[in-house]
Order: sequence, then C-alpha cells, then structure tokens
Amino acid sequence: MISRGDRPMIELYNLHRFFGRTRAVDNISFTVREGHVFGYIGPNGAGKTTSMRILATLDHPTYGDAYVDGFSVIDDPDHVRRRLGFMPDYFGAYANVNVYEYLDFFARSYGLRGKERIEALKQTMSFTKLDGLAEKPTTSLSKGMKQRLCLGRAMIHDPSVLVLDEPAAGLDPRARIQLREMIRELADRGKTILISSHILTELAEMCDTVGIIEQGRLLAMGSVDEIRGEAAEQANMEICVLDGAPQLLAWLEKRDGVTQISHDELTVRFDFQGSESGQATLLKELIQAEFLITAFSAKERSLEDVFMTITEGKVQ
Repeated sequence: MISRGDRPMIELYNLHRFFGRTRAVDNISFTVREGHVFGYIGPNGAGKTTSMRILATLDHPTYGDAYVDGFSVIDDPDHVRRRLGFMPDYFGAYANVNVYEYLDFFARSYGLRGKERIEALKQTMSFTKLDGLAEKPTTSLSKGMKQRLCLGRAMIHDPSVLVLDEPAAGLDPRARIQLREMIRELADRGKTILISSHILTELAEMCDTVGIIEQGRLLAMGSVDEIRGEAAEQANMEICVLDGAPQLLAWLEKRDGVTQISHDELTVRFDFQGSESGQATLLKELIQAEFLITAFSAKERSLEDVFMTITEGKVQ
C-alpha cells in the first residue's frame, strides 16, 4: 500500500461559475490531498457536477481557478487531462462495440501504444473484474457492469486523480458495496478521489473528508466526525420507562431545548438541543423527578442528520 501524503492534488480557489443570474458555483475553495477520498454532498442543482466539470476541463470558471496535481485547469488543461480521470453521472454505451474494444479505444485516445496499452487494458479489466466480459457488447451490460466499465475508462491511463460523479446511482446493494471497495482500494494505491453521491451512509464509510454544498456555496467541510461535531449540540434522544410515558412526555414538553416529542407505551423519543453535559443534567433531573428510567440514550448523529440540519433544501 502506498502511504498517503500531504501533497495537494485537487485545489479549488475562489471558484465561481455563473449562468446568467444563477450562481451555480459561488466562491468555493477546498483542497484534497494525495491518497484521500473527498465526498461531495449536496442536493440536485447544488453545483457539484459543475465543479467536477470544471476540474475535468469540460467547463471554464467565471472567476477563480482549480488545480490538479499543481496544474491549472485554465492555463494547463492538457496536463490536467493526463493526470485526471472523469467518470460522469451518465455515459453512452456505443452500439456494436464490446467491452475490450471500448476500453481499447480510450486507451488509444490517451496515447497508449504497444505493450503499454496492452498492459493498461489487462490491469484495468482485472481491477474492474471485466476480464470475463471482454467480448460482451457494451449495450448488453447490466447497470453495475456499465458503471465498472465507466470507471475503467476513467482509470485506463493511470491518472493520479479520479473525479466520480454519482458512481453508485441506480446500483443494487451488492454492486454498491463492490464499488465502494474498489474506491477504497484505489485510494490505498495513492489515488486521490473526489466523489459525489446521494447515498450519504456510503460516503461516511469511504471518505476521509466531506464537503456539503447548497446553492453553489460550500456550507461545511471536514472529516465525517468533524462535520458531525459541528451539529453535535442537537441529539436524537430515546428514554424508556417502566410506566408513566404520558407523564414523562408532559414533563419534557415544559423543558427548554426539547422538540419533536413522540412516544409509545414505554418509550419517549425527542430532539434535545444541548451538549453531553446537558444530557447528563437532564438524566439527573429525570431521576430526581422519580421517573423509573430503564434506558436513556442519545443516537449518534449520522451524515444524513447533519445534512438535513445544515441544508435548507433550496434550489436555484
């Protein structure tokens, strides 16, 4: 395994992209270091794909710049393309072309020749587990196999940076797990990966850093634990009692920082605005009020919880 370094491989500096009055990307800056996986999170229309297209030199920023392995997407697009592989959210599968021919076409397009091209095809097909489907027409592949083929196309020239736009969209659970394992293996090999997805639980498992974007602006960025910590002052609480759940509910309704209360026969659930110290104080007061508490727990906030807290669901 290649150890991950501190060298910045993806850099966005005050990146802007306007379409008329729409600010698709609005002053975004962040860095992704070598061997790291960065998760790009946001609703449809947030600016994720536009940012990725700029990185892939398929679009130009209105202001600002972006760098891949030190090369500007504005001033050195040819150098960027040699160092970056882009997997779009949708790609065409050409008629009358099999898997091997499809990958061979892109290998040749990247200037690979002779033994170098043959070795690149062999390694790519082995890694994506497409070697057993070499003669299969691309149009007849399943959704999962097509995603593997698109990943193979993006990595055929052995780029140091991969930009993957919604690679898990439409995949069944097994295919998503296998894709996640491949992405982590690529990172372990030293590849730097920027990935967007709506499946936030999977991003939490595979990403070193995540960024939350809405209406073109970066709202939060950090490790999953850091992002959770920013919203840790609100917890999802659950209290179980031997009896008296209605009385407990009435008691909680009078407390500051308690919202979204629900209950069944023995359990009360609610949101609590407060730190761990505040949770401890709440438990102490419950016991002093002589409620027969059998369980008191705070659910760890997931990436979905944080996403719903930070974003407002606005579109442009």
